[in-house]
Amino acid sequence: MTEQNRVVRLARRPVGLVSNDDFTIADEPIPEPGEGEFRVRIACISLDPAMRGWMNAGKSYAPPVSIGGIMRAFAAGEVEVSNHPLFKPGDKVTGLFGAQKYAISDGQGALVVDTDKAPLERWIGGFGMPGTTAYFGLIDIGRPKKGETVVVSAAAGAVGSMVGQIAKIQGARAVGIAGGPEKCRVVTEEYGFDACVDYKAGNLGGELAAACPDGIDVYFENVGGEILDTVLPLMNTFGRIPLCGLISAYSASEPLPGPKNLRSVLVNRLTVRGFVIFDFADRYEEAATALAMWAGEGRLKFREDVREGGIDAFPETLRLLYTGGNVGKLVLKV
Repeated sequence: MTEQNRVVRLARRPVGLVSNDDFTIADEPIPEPGEGEFRVRIACISLDPAMRGWMNAGKSYAPPVSIGGIMRAFAAGEVEVSNHPLFKPGDKVTGLFGAQKYAISDGQGALVVDTDKAPLERWIGGFGMPGTTAYFGLIDIGRPKKGETVVVSAAAGAVGSMVGQIAKIQGARAVGIAGGPEKCRVVTEEYGFDACVDYKAGNLGGELAAACPDGIDVYFENVGGEILDTVLPLMNTFGRIPLCGLISAYSASEPLPGPKNLRSVLVNRLTVRGFVIFDFADRYEEAATALAMWAGEGRLKFREDVREGGIDAFPETLRLLYTGGNVGKLVLKV
């Protein structure tokens, strides 16, 4: 039987949590590269919270995935056939290749990576979008100073775990917010945070205040909702809030109310800045160099949550991001 390209396409706009029926998964002919293109056999797909926003029809920083379009996804694999002068067969590459087994690329946004330095899944994890997002969000927007307190939500996740470690490298205290005692243990024992508060335990405000006796100088926001409302009154004057994500609202069927404690932004003269990683596209090399250096020095640790199941497991694996079912960078093996 001739091998086919297994492809995930968006069947409809999700309402609430993504379901299997939001996608179609089918075999299609393996595409052939044209002039200036190459074909990648994908080995692993990055699953990221931003995917939920990419499926919505509303205005965003990137065009929505079209109905019937291949689901947008960062992925990593090996070049099989190439008509591109900068990419040759056998090269290991990462890029926005989509949720499929084979992809065609013209090289835009694609990078050749060295799997002798790190496994392929790390190049779409710690050294990929999560790592660069943590780096630029904290360094450029958070601007932590030595001795300050940095708090990060979703601290056991791919971005959050990096934020806390980079904060420590900058000489700041790192306090995480995560769901459940096991995730909090990972955050403190594996990633080296000074403390981690379990938001599911029912006393987030009291425990966070106790973990941050000198207040909060930088809050790296990944979640929003009630957690943001709890953090705002604890912020110090002239605190900074890099707003990376609002995962609590990604599966909402209607807009959620805004922050109840917005007055704290005025009273404490806070800086709140939303950002996406594409804002720093011309500086990716800077981040990759720093992250690789810190990893080589043993100052950064990573955890990839690699799931089996191939292309057909894409919908159920994606849902783990929005139900707290993963620890670390979620990756699906193809």
